[in-house]
Amino acid sequence: MPSPQQLSRGVLARRSGVHSETIRYYEKISLLPNPDRSAGGHRIYQEKDFQRLSFIRRCREMGFSLDEIRGLLSLVDGQQVSCERVKGIADEHLRDIQTKISDLKKMERTLRTLSASCSGDDVPECPIIESLQRN
Repeated sequence: MPSPQQLSRGVLARRSGVHSETIRYYEKISLLPNPDRSAGGHRIYQEKDFQRLSFIRRCREMGFSLDEIRGLLSLVDGQQVSCERVKGIADEHLRDIQTKISDLKKMERTLRTLSASCSGDDVPECPIIESLQRN
């Protein structure tokens, strides 16, 4: 049985809100270090693993890619955290989000126009299908 400072993967998953299989995946791709093992071979996590996993979860919630998270973690792991470098990563991510928002707004306008062109009646001709079939 893990001590109070040690966590099983199930407890880590519940505490962090990250699915157990996702934790294994993060270990596999080296976002999380391989945990220590008990005498019986069970994974044993520490509070620092919980903190790191929480950081990764919050980054994912903000839409950071795994590569962007890896970049942020490399700054932390190398003890080279610099607001300038972190801000650069965050600003680049923000620009990506703004581009996606712009693209989504264009799609919304197009779909709104297409939907408005359709009567919605039970007829075989559908202007939405016809528009989507055009080159």
